[in-house]
Amino acid sequence: MPLPKIVTPTFELDLPSSGKTIKYRPFLVKEEKLLVIALESEDSQQITTAIKAVISDCILSKDVKIETLPTFDIEYLFLNIRGKSVGEVVEVNIVCPDDGETEVKISINLDEIQVVRNEEHTKTVKLDDTYFMDMKYPSLEQFIRNNFEFENPDMDQSFELIGSCIDKIYDNEEVWSTSDVSPQEVKDFLEQLNSTQFKEIEKFFSTMPKLSHTIDVKNPKTKKKSKVTLEGLSSFFA
Repeated sequence: MPLPKIVTPTFELDLPSSGKTIKYRPFLVKEEKLLVIALESEDSQQITTAIKAVISDCILSKDVKIETLPTFDIEYLFLNIRGKSVGEVVEVNIVCPDDGETEVKISINLDEIQVVRNEEHTKTVKLDDTYFMDMKYPSLEQFIRNNFEFENPDMDQSFELIGSCIDKIYDNEEVWSTSDVSPQEVKDFLEQLNSTQFKEIEKFFSTMPKLSHTIDVKNPKTKKKSKVTLEGLSSFFA
């Protein structure tokens, strides 16, 4: 007689970027093992492959392509899949901001963590009175770099990220799609911008929707209470 098959529960969530409702299931033991092995390798390509495979397997809605989802959708998905898999409460070590050294262990319910939007955020960047850029959100590869890279990015990597998020450059007469030019041409274009123009591009990233949760922390040494805001997936698994 064959062994019984365990029924895996399914859940639903709404993608922050579109509001689209998708179905998903928790990690299985074999998938969690794959993730652990990949993370222990500290190899970016192996981690990317593992996370893509695991999240893709856990998403039951077949019309969702993980490669096309923005970073904050992937973070929200990963957070929820992880919560349903190994527990919806996580403990994180928070450094008390009043003295900058005392650590406090705080329990956080993953259901309380949401993607927060900034009212100043826009996908259109005005470079000057003539040229504009339409931006697109970072996707899977940047999700990996944000949360699982083990070295600080250099200037070339930063330019590579920014360049990959430019959809098109245009004025009143012409449109230049970055898909029609080489990455080097995009880099050369960025390098000719002045600091004010570059800050407008940086604003797109700094105001982008992100996982965020504010908690109250009390320093056991000074007894002072502070509010600490955690942002990004990696903050909730520190």
